[in-house]
Amino acid sequence: MCGIWAIFGSEDDVSKQCGSCLKIGHRGPDSFRIENINHFKNCCLGFHRLAVVGDVYGMQPMRLHSLPHLWMIYNGEIYNCKLVKKQFDFDYETDSDGEAIMRLYAHGGVEFAAQHLDGVFAFILLDTAERKVYIGRDTYGVRPAFRFINEDGFLAVCSEVKGLLGLAHSNGDHEIDLTPFPPGHYETYDLSTSGKATFREQKRFHSIGVPPKYLTAAPSIGDDIAANIRSLLTAAVKKRLMADRRIGCLLSGGLDSSLVASLLVKLGKEMNLSYPIQTFSTGMENSPDLLAARKVASHIGSEHHEVTFTEDEALSAIEDVIYHLESYDITTVRASTGMYLVSKYISKMTDTVVIFSGEGADELAQGYIYFHKAPSAEEADTECHRLLNDLHYYDVLRADRSTAAHGLEMRVPFLDHQFTSYYLSLPAQMRQPQDGVEKHLIRSAFDGEGLLPNDILWRPKEAFSDGVSSAKKSWFQIIQDHVEDLVSDELLEEAPKRYPFNPPKTKEAYYYRMLFEKKYPGKGRLIPYFWMPKWTKTTDPSARTLTHYKQ
Repeated sequence: MCGIWAIFGSEDDVSKQCGSCLKIGHRGPDSFRIENINHFKNCCLGFHRLAVVGDVYGMQPMRLHSLPHLWMIYNGEIYNCKLVKKQFDFDYETDSDGEAIMRLYAHGGVEFAAQHLDGVFAFILLDTAERKVYIGRDTYGVRPAFRFINEDGFLAVCSEVKGLLGLAHSNGDHEIDLTPFPPGHYETYDLSTSGKATFREQKRFHSIGVPPKYLTAAPSIGDDIAANIRSLLTAAVKKRLMADRRIGCLLSGGLDSSLVASLLVKLGKEMNLSYPIQTFSTGMENSPDLLAARKVASHIGSEHHEVTFTEDEALSAIEDVIYHLESYDITTVRASTGMYLVSKYISKMTDTVVIFSGEGADELAQGYIYFHKAPSAEEADTECHRLLNDLHYYDVLRADRSTAAHGLEMRVPFLDHQFTSYYLSLPAQMRQPQDGVEKHLIRSAFDGEGLLPNDILWRPKEAFSDGVSSAKKSWFQIIQDHVEDLVSDELLEEAPKRYPFNPPKTKEAYYYRMLFEKKYPGKGRLIPYFWMPKWTKTTDPSARTLTHYKQ
């Protein structure tokens, strides 16, 4: 996990604007660099590094002796960097996986480069010979990027919104159109001799469900669907073991994180890693997740850590959580609190830096409880694709910000290109819940393999924000009790006037929006809507409101 920041065509004192870059220092605590561009003194690139791959040559902005006209900063991991080198006979100068981006661009252009990257990334590439700026982001938006461009040609890009505030020249922050960069796209900007940027085009280089164009080390696809699912998910975990720092895994005891943790421990032993894989669960005392995770950890033989927190500790963290999330979405805030607290523990109490997790499985494999209510397989498939398209606003955002806040790097094997494209190619009916069980296809693929205890493999869906609390009183109920006296009925009644976009309809939602607006005034459009279950009449996103969920 790193932090990238760039400005092009500034009319202000660049040295003063560089202070904004420091606001994302948590993303890369190991080292920091900021550079002006030769001959473009009003353009600047900033980089906060979390050193995970390429200790000696991984610092950025990245420059290459053989390509002196290129400057690049990026946040991400390119898993096929060695395959790319071999395929195109590239002569690498560094041991950094990011060099693949620059080599592919020089070989075939920015679209060619983006289409041939197996990984997660947000990059800014400057070609001073052509006077072009390119921005690109991976298919699911696993790595974040935001940008804005003013009418006067001032372009600013950053991993997080907070690093762009206060940069808008004579405009206030509320006047600029500061938006998330769309996943699976790249953008091209012309750069004038004075450093001013002009938008030229935005183009999608990869669509969800479409097989990748690059060569892959993933096993070949046979006729046995269950075997294909097992082998592709295993390959997705294996390629993500690319790291020079210690690797661990979040473990809630649910299907997704448990499968990832089990595969990770198994592969770690096969690869003779010099350390045991650490797993981390979090929750209030005796919460369902803690109990389930304990059982999984014992089964797979991980070095397990349980991070407990009290109601007061969780409630007091909410404001910091919202600051780091840059979101006021109800379920995102709820689910992020436990992840934020466990990430804080990992950062302070262990030497683990790279964290695996199970994000993306519910969207890909129709794991949410409300999929039991889908009117048809076709509508379920459409909803699945919608969720995947919007992941970067919700679960992927949560996973990135909750961990990056504490200088950790998140890796999500369920969102592997090869795995997701294969899974989505299977018949829609096959991917639906079966026999009253969501994600039945994935569960059955691993049934009998011995990776997990049977009751864990078939454990019903429990939302992360619910699983960390007790069975008697859910986390969302604790929050709602807390905010009851903090938000008056009168304030809630006036909410549509004060917040006309996504007006809060509950005191909990109002409380989140109020904390969000303190840090990001007028930026409510950073999320398009409140995440809510489909095909139900519930007014709360918690799975526990869907009486066992399926009826």
